[in-house]
Amino acid sequence: MNARKKFRAIMADNKKCTLMPGAYDALSARIIEAEGFEAVVAGGYAAIGSMLAQADMGQSNMRDYAAHYGRICDAVQIPVYVDADTGFGGVNNVRQMVRAFEAAGVAALFISDQVFPNRCGYLPGKQIVPVEQILAKLKAALDARTDPDLMIVARTDAASVEGPEQAIARCQLFMEAGADMAKPMGFDTIPDIKRAIREIPGPHMATLSQAAGNKVRSLPDMEAAGVAAATFPSVALFAAANAVRNVVRTLKNENSLSPCQPHLIPLEDYYDLVGLKSLLHREESYDKAADALVQKRAAE
Repeated sequence: MNARKKFRAIMADNKKCTLMPGAYDALSARIIEAEGFEAVVAGGYAAIGSMLAQADMGQSNMRDYAAHYGRICDAVQIPVYVDADTGFGGVNNVRQMVRAFEAAGVAALFISDQVFPNRCGYLPGKQIVPVEQILAKLKAALDARTDPDLMIVARTDAASVEGPEQAIARCQLFMEAGADMAKPMGFDTIPDIKRAIREIPGPHMATLSQAAGNKVRSLPDMEAAGVAAATFPSVALFAAANAVRNVVRTLKNENSLSPCQPHLIPLEDYYDLVGLKSLLHREESYDKAADALVQKRAAE
């Protein structure tokens, strides 16, 4: 089963809540996979933070995202679910985005109904486009995909702008338009999640982001409610930022590497993670094959 079919199977199982940590680059995705997770999310919040060291307010562009997601997809075998912002323009831009992200290897993508430039759903100042505009973009996205197993998700930020009723109504229209899943952003409490599952057809994915602040939600309660998957889009980014800050602060304050050593990944573990042995083996096999050809020609 390929990655896209695996992701569809994950989202079809509402008896189990699959946990999906967020990757901010290829190495963090590899770590997530190595720890046994079945899928990974790569969102704009983590991408902008890692690529630009900035808050997510829509500063990047489609080509940068496609390259970023391509590196992540190349690093893992598990499905990668990605953020497509607002589609990076009109319907023709959306078509280009879907083709580029599909070529990058993503298993699924979501597009938002915010006005351009898109910003993190938990930041203030969001605005949303008329529903007709996002429906046209959704139709363009569905029409552009060449692999029917690529999941296309539509997300609305209407709850924080116009209220939960409008968010539910938009999600229902998204599903009518052919979306594989509809995501009402901001439905974070268990009662809200149960309502979304009850009133919006299709699977439900919860979001547990550091950007949302200290909201405490029980994963067992989510699973019992029928949540198919829960994403943690910024968990690796925040963990890495904190770890790097602590180590370099120690190095600065102590003027010595020794107190940093317990906080560093062992060299052998790092080489296992980045696949050094397989790279060396491949290099050796190519060199041997080339040498054999030269020797064969010399013997003729």
